[in-house]
Amino acid sequence: MPISISKRHLLLLLLVLLLSKSNSANPNPSDKLTHIRFYFHDIIRGRNRTDVRVTKPAVASPAAFGMITVMDDPLTEAPDPKSRLVGRAQGFYAAADQNELSLLMAMNLAFTAGEYNGSVLSVLGRNQPFYPVREMPVIGGSGAFRFARGYAEARTHSFSRDVAVVEYNVYLMHI
Repeated sequence: MPISISKRHLLLLLLVLLLSKSNSANPNPSDKLTHIRFYFHDIIRGRNRTDVRVTKPAVASPAAFGMITVMDDPLTEAPDPKSRLVGRAQGFYAAADQNELSLLMAMNLAFTAGEYNGSVLSVLGRNQPFYPVREMPVIGGSGAFRFARGYAEARTHSFSRDVAVVEYNVYLMHI
């Protein structure tokens, strides 16, 4: 039995197909692919502390569930804290898992030097600090990173009682 379709329905179907194609995750040929590597220094104790705990954990647990910390961490070119400063990671992280340490990260990566000076990337996602590699989505950007989308891979470089140094590799598509 042949299927009959009106011209109006056919036009609507074509319009939906065109709109879905234009809004797909496929990169636009004019978009740039950028890879940026830097080191994040979260200074947890001491005189030059870069984070402040806003709330304590809701209950005593190894997951620290309910803890919220605000940060303003330096970003450098190399793991050495004296290496060239390229920006700041500003935002917060919250322990959002009752069973294992898993952080909700909401941060702006504000670049203050070099090629991306004045540009910002926004990252929002899950960070499980005891995993060797963590992946978080980049949800937007400004300046050189307008319409940015991509992901950030975090790998702990070193961790001491006072400082966590994390290597970030960020992969972006942007205009």
